[in-house]
Amino acid sequence: MVRGTQDGGVTPAAASGRPEGGWRRHLPILEWLPGYGRADLGNDLLAAVIVTIMLIPQSLAYALLAGLPVEMGLYASMLPLLAYAVFGTSRTLAVGPVAVVSLMSAAAAGQVAAAGSADFVAASILLALLSGLFLLALGLLRLGFIANFLSHPVISGFISASGILIAASQLKHILGIKAGGQTLVELAPALVRGLGDTNLIVLAIGAGATVFLFWVRRGLAPLLRRLGLSPRSASLLAKTGPVLAVAVTTLAVWGFQLTAQGVPVVGAVPQGLPPLTLPPFDLGLWSDLAWPAALMALVGFVESVSVAQTLAAKRRQRIRPDQELIGLGAANLAAAVTGGYSVTGGFARSVVNFDAGAATPAAGAYTAIGILIATLALTPLLAFLPQATLAATIIVAVLSLVDLGGLARAWRYSKADFLAMLATVLATLGVGVEIGILCGVGLSILLHLYRTSRPHMAIVGLVPGSEHFRNVLRHKVLTTPSVATLRVDESLYFPNARMLEDRVLALVAGNPALKHLVLMCPAVNHVDMSALESLEIINQRLKDAGVTLHLSEVKGPVMDRLARSHLLAELTGQVFLSQFDAIRALAPEIAAAAGRTAAA
Repeated sequence: MVRGTQDGGVTPAAASGRPEGGWRRHLPILEWLPGYGRADLGNDLLAAVIVTIMLIPQSLAYALLAGLPVEMGLYASMLPLLAYAVFGTSRTLAVGPVAVVSLMSAAAAGQVAAAGSADFVAASILLALLSGLFLLALGLLRLGFIANFLSHPVISGFISASGILIAASQLKHILGIKAGGQTLVELAPALVRGLGDTNLIVLAIGAGATVFLFWVRRGLAPLLRRLGLSPRSASLLAKTGPVLAVAVTTLAVWGFQLTAQGVPVVGAVPQGLPPLTLPPFDLGLWSDLAWPAALMALVGFVESVSVAQTLAAKRRQRIRPDQELIGLGAANLAAAVTGGYSVTGGFARSVVNFDAGAATPAAGAYTAIGILIATLALTPLLAFLPQATLAATIIVAVLSLVDLGGLARAWRYSKADFLAMLATVLATLGVGVEIGILCGVGLSILLHLYRTSRPHMAIVGLVPGSEHFRNVLRHKVLTTPSVATLRVDESLYFPNARMLEDRVLALVAGNPALKHLVLMCPAVNHVDMSALESLEIINQRLKDAGVTLHLSEVKGPVMDRLARSHLLAELTGQVFLSQFDAIRALAPEIAAAAGRTAAA
């Protein structure tokens, strides 16, 4: 069997869209490992070095955001990466702690334990376990479609609001003050009240690091290109800016003994291998955290799979979403048993991994080894790392996620999507992350039900000189009073079945000359029992009114269902393959007129 090539080729299974069968389907490592070559090794090692340098400060910062000891961020960046390398299908996705999931973890754990307590840590580990189990179950049962209920406007609004909320929550570290709160409504007044206690030294460190990191993102790469570096090298080196900020501020705090001036630092970081941990087996706690863990899993999966699909498409590769659920589930289970917390695929790290030339998931495994070496050798150097620097790292990272311009785009395109997005943003900022996303999802479903309960239906006629039918209100078409064609542009189910009845009966009542009514169904993909009953009622009432009911352009699966009912046997008219066949049979003069127009 031909394996993946070094230039980004894919296996025959991937190219054809069919994964290998049996248990091998759940071990994607068997697709690429047998053909792993020297060129792959070189590309993966280079990518791992770059991502490791980027991931070290991010792991520490996101653990701080999650309200956890910073070493847990490092622990979450080791075994989970190895697990994903075995079970994940993306060649370039970089798994680890991310900002939004860290915020959700902090909010969920904070509902059952005091931040910073041992119970809080245990709850965070349990969240990783429950998320992993939930993802694993969805993957094995092939239920990844559930994530489709998180629409793009909802996810976009949630991530933007979370970015604002995360940035606001880190301002206390930039200012060197105490300010608590899980929502912007709570955080903003607390920050204002604490302004008088601002530590100017901490502010100088935090503000300086923030400005530097923003400049690194925009200005360092162009500067390096002007100095003669290639665009790719300049871009990759610019990603190491956070490491430089960490090194300089840590040395400053140590050299000038700024801890005596009230500068909060990370403190002693345990040196050594990740511990083996078991989440608490408290059924009450499991019950309390099950729903937040499920939400975290879904949000993380949507964020991860969107990144993975985007990057895979650039190399003409593909991922398998259901297997991605298994890969991310395994990564979270690995985090839970090694002292880490919830993980998923990160956008920025994955893009860096891709740009650095990662060829296979082995790059993630090498990154895990790099993090392990850093944990064993470098943790003593982190004792004087100021929390303000980590806060600056978080702020710069999350503000890039904020896209409030999406509200304006949604308003122009779809008022319903705008409402769902706006509700998600406001609820997330004002009430909390869980309520925010639930509000968005709930409103999206309600708006969908409202739209589909009022389906678009149009009276159509024959376009002269063709066999096409269009809306009589939009086009000049041929019609006859004795035949009316009602095109239904939505599947028929219980919310809209009654509206179809009302529309048909109103049409018949307003047209005394009508003899034939054709329901044109090219967009009807499903007819449920309620709609079937409505069609039977329509058929009987039209029969009583002396009008014959016909169907046209009914899709095969819908015809299969209708054939199992009494409707077709009792139908007063016919089922036509095409609407033109219906007009040719019911109003031949219209078809002839269209033919004469075409000939002319």
